[in-house]
Amino acid sequence: MQTRTSGNTQGIDVSRYQGNIDWAKVKASGMTFVFIKATEGQTYTDPNFQKNVSGALAAGMLVGTYHFFRATSTDGAKAEAAHYASTLNKVGGAKALQLPPVMDYENNPGNLSKAQINTVAKAFLTELQRLTGVKPIIYTGNSFASNFEPSLGTYDLWVARYSSTRVPDDQPAWKRWTFWQYTDSGKVNGISGNVDMNEFEGSAAELRARYAAATPKPPESSEPVKPIEPPKGGEPMTAEEKAAFDALKAQVDKLQARQQMEVPVWAKAAVDAALAYDTKNPLFSIDNGASYDFYRFITVMYRRGLFKK
Repeated sequence: MQTRTSGNTQGIDVSRYQGNIDWAKVKASGMTFVFIKATEGQTYTDPNFQKNVSGALAAGMLVGTYHFFRATSTDGAKAEAAHYASTLNKVGGAKALQLPPVMDYENNPGNLSKAQINTVAKAFLTELQRLTGVKPIIYTGNSFASNFEPSLGTYDLWVARYSSTRVPDDQPAWKRWTFWQYTDSGKVNGISGNVDMNEFEGSAAELRARYAAATPKPPESSEPVKPIEPPKGGEPMTAEEKAAFDALKAQVDKLQARQQMEVPVWAKAAVDAALAYDTKNPLFSIDNGASYDFYRFITVMYRRGLFKK
């Protein structure tokens, strides 16, 4: 496979083992992207997952997540995909992040044959894409990658090979890597102890562009949204303000009526701003939660200045 080059953008991957992370310092040290551990098996969730995602996004990093794969059957693989997808929904889902979700498949505790390895891998990848709407990435080690058949080469490869002199080996499924994890003993400002270091096969702009279509930003209305001027000094709304408020509330109510969930981390600032905008005439109530689409809509409105006073 190809070598690392000086123009390639740099990143890290983290889990609970990195402890508390100062994400502003990580970003300032030159790290562009991060993959954050989300889940493992059918039930485990990394305790620092949501905190790490929130901190990395706030620092302006490109964020992805990964799932440590343990399944030895297709049913188990689908159950793991469901657990991963459900956990991603706590941060807005895979489409709320800039980088795709990752299947971390690097060992074979069940002593599966190569055919079985490929069967369970495909079951997980297919189910995860169905649940999230985003095509995943495969993470694996330089040696374990030889288990994957050529058909899995349609998935981008994130490969681990800890060397400063040897490139990852060509494999049946891949002749190039997309991400290379080149050491597990890196040092980065903002993180105590060692951290895995990674490199993308291009610039930061190329990384953004590569996955922009796969992980789209929340949709925005085709009509321009003008900020609603709040009533001054506790005065009642004007007729124009009331009409705009009622139209917005009708759209919010429609979205909120769908399948409900708690406020995700990425939408909290928008929800708080919307609720604080006019406490006498609240736009909505989330006592029983709201839908994913609702939170995306409120976040878009917040980013466009609708709730500024």
